[in-house]
Amino acid sequence: MFYVYVLRSEKNRELYIGYTSNLKNRLQEHNQGLNLSTKRYVPWRLIYYEASIEEKDAVRREKYLKTTQGGRLLRRRLKEFLYKNPPEI
Repeated sequence: MFYVYVLRSEKNRELYIGYTSNLKNRLQEHNQGLNLSTKRYVPWRLIYYEASIEEKDAVRREKYLKTTQGGRLLRRRLKEFLYKNPPEI
């Protein structure tokens, strides 16, 4: 299985979208600071994921969610969570 996932930084509430074949290990890598693009915003919390059998489907979905239209869809899908956990000002 391949997973498209969304993480939210507990530090600044930024979202990060990625894909992996091992979700548990990938989350640990992000929280240990092993990923350069997420290292500064540790700790991360998994807030959403989707599973696919084919890697190409997961890659395509990840790329879509990173677009403006995909971001809107994601925020609509996570509306209740984001409303109950707004970014700190």
